[in-house]
Amino acid sequence: MSDIPHLPQGFDIASEFPIVARWRFFNHAGVAPISARAAAAIEQFAREARDDAYLTGRWYQRAELVRRAAAQIINADAAEVAFTKNTSEGIAFVANGLQWQAGDQVISTAVEYPSNVYPWMNLARRYGVEHIMVGERDGRIDAADIFAAVTPKTRMIALSQVEYASGFAHDMAAIGRFCRERGILFCVDGIQAGGVLPVDVKSMNVDFWSADGHKWMLGPEGAGVFYCRRELLNKLEPEIGWMNVVNASDYGHYDFTLRSDAKRFECGSYNIPGVLALGASLDLLLEVGIDLIHRRTLALGDYLCDQLRQRGYQLVSSRRAGEASGIVSFVDPQRRHQQIIQQLEKQNIIIVEREGRLRASPHFYNTADDIDALAAALPKA
Repeated sequence: MSDIPHLPQGFDIASEFPIVARWRFFNHAGVAPISARAAAAIEQFAREARDDAYLTGRWYQRAELVRRAAAQIINADAAEVAFTKNTSEGIAFVANGLQWQAGDQVISTAVEYPSNVYPWMNLARRYGVEHIMVGERDGRIDAADIFAAVTPKTRMIALSQVEYASGFAHDMAAIGRFCRERGILFCVDGIQAGGVLPVDVKSMNVDFWSADGHKWMLGPEGAGVFYCRRELLNKLEPEIGWMNVVNASDYGHYDFTLRSDAKRFECGSYNIPGVLALGASLDLLLEVGIDLIHRRTLALGDYLCDQLRQRGYQLVSSRRAGEASGIVSFVDPQRRHQQIIQQLEKQNIIIVEREGRLRASPHFYNTADDIDALAAALPKA
């Protein structure tokens, strides 16, 4: 417990995250509470829209500051970042925007969240693209197994940076390097990593990265970000609307010249309250520091794992260096998991079940006391 890094001096958990007054919340890998700052941003937007319509808010100027914060979170350039409705939309930009040929191969894993499965299945249906799914072994996916699945026809590797049910974190740098050296595209579902794990799309050689803000980035649903490496911006055919073009505000002058930056993927008006709320939470995360958030969240997870072992639970999540994430998955071989979840909720403690496993996902603002309460409330396995 003494190994859990301290939050910055003066950081007030209760004011930044009012949820702690009612719940011990461990489902940030699902739908997280928005921060108090995000709620304030939505309230401010509502007041401005109610009282002055669009006249005083300068919403789109403020959205550009959010774009910069999102780019900073993943070490991208702002010109490489577009706003999306969700993770699925960003992945769809890739799946639907590239020119595919029959026989092309996309490699993912057999334990992906559906947003990183169905788009590739659809390519198989539409174009005859082969979708190869590498299996999990004991809660892990060895990079060597992914590499072994590659053939001369492999065009893309599409992975979650962190797998949602096990919490396994891929070696992004190794996989990205492997892909870049062979001319294979690397597409990443980043929703279980953005805001809690270090993400460096440049050093990791990521080509495409997509994440909604409603998990570890502590924003509302319906506001996410999509990264496209600058050199590939004109390789994806975007969905076309009025905002994709260079002179979008010159409504009567029809010039079908697409923007040269990632705004070419933004075909219409933004979800302004969602974007501004996401920006407020991103500012909070950057203020605390992603490195500290990462170290603290891993330490809380390790502490939880120690408690679970003492209570007889079987751990699924790898806690090896470089493979651990904010997700801790575990199993009670004797009891029905839903019964455990329901009993915990009666005590205002929230965990969930995913793929036959109990899953707890504390964030940086959780405390050792929260972990102690969860462990004490769990029946001995």
